[in-house]
Amino acid sequence: MRRQEPFVAHHAGEWAQLADWLDRRESDAPLKRPPPEGGVLADAEFPARYRRVCQQLALAKQRGYSPAVVEPLQGLVERGHRQLYRPPRPRWRAAWDFVLAGFPRLVRKHAGCMGLSAALFLVPLVGVFTLLQFRPDAAWLLFDASMLAQMEAMYDPAAEHFGRDRGADGDFQMFGYYVMNNISIGFRSFASGLPAGLGALYVMVFNGVMIGGVAGHLHVSGYGDTFWRFVVTHGAPELTAIVIAGGAGLRIGLSLIAPGRLRRRDALIEAGRDGAKLCLGVFVMLLLAAFIEAFWSSKSDLPDLVRFPLAAALWAAIFWWLAMGGRGRSNAD
Repeated sequence: MRRQEPFVAHHAGEWAQLADWLDRRESDAPLKRPPPEGGVLADAEFPARYRRVCQQLALAKQRGYSPAVVEPLQGLVERGHRQLYRPPRPRWRAAWDFVLAGFPRLVRKHAGCMGLSAALFLVPLVGVFTLLQFRPDAAWLLFDASMLAQMEAMYDPAAEHFGRDRGADGDFQMFGYYVMNNISIGFRSFASGLPAGLGALYVMVFNGVMIGGVAGHLHVSGYGDTFWRFVVTHGAPELTAIVIAGGAGLRIGLSLIAPGRLRRRDALIEAGRDGAKLCLGVFVMLLLAAFIEAFWSSKSDLPDLVRFPLAAALWAAIFWWLAMGGRGRSNAD
């Protein structure tokens, strides 16, 4: 019988990796312990690693190794068999896992493009808003007279539509309108990235200038109270989703300009695959934004002590989700 000590010493690291991977897959909560030496086993490596441990178990039995070696290996094989041949997760569970973990992980994976998209959007927005506080007449360079009058009428607290309940039918109609409007903006932000990212760059800057112009004009014109009360809550998922869609579009464009070690075609395919997944998450966020806008933001009788704390909580929840969602969980997307 060959000595079992060298056998164990040679393979102990990969057994620890496999055991850690199985622990993480079998646990409902993220494991807080550090990964074993060699890092966390990737999902794609599991089938090959499972075959190896089966071979090692057969070898250990053939050589007559002690139960202290054979039994742990038998346990790994049995656990691996359950994972390899378990039934697929229900579709709703896979979708829920993607929203909670896969989507924020994907956003963080492309943090550079997301940061660039945020800068292209926020810098013009803040810049134009600030400019209009000192030069209100600059609004005429962005909007014509009819559009300015329409904006002021929409947020005029003395207008007839303020303080009126439009009813459930009206809320559902506006929900449908907001869904179509929000998704069209998000899709343009993503799809415009195809021409080397220049379209996404333009769309993000344009959106920042327009939104900053609207907010700046209404604020300096005395309609800021009604405007901020309306947009503060649904703006959290809506504006964040637009930035993410723009980041996905920039990622598409950069894959053509700087494909890295991949061929441009392969880089574009990979960016398109990630972009499609990002668009699914953006769609969910814009759907949430439309729901809030139709059924919550439009309620003028909500007290500020309720509206603004809930808005702050939603902003914080979205940033926490994007920063922390999926950390410590295995990547099964």
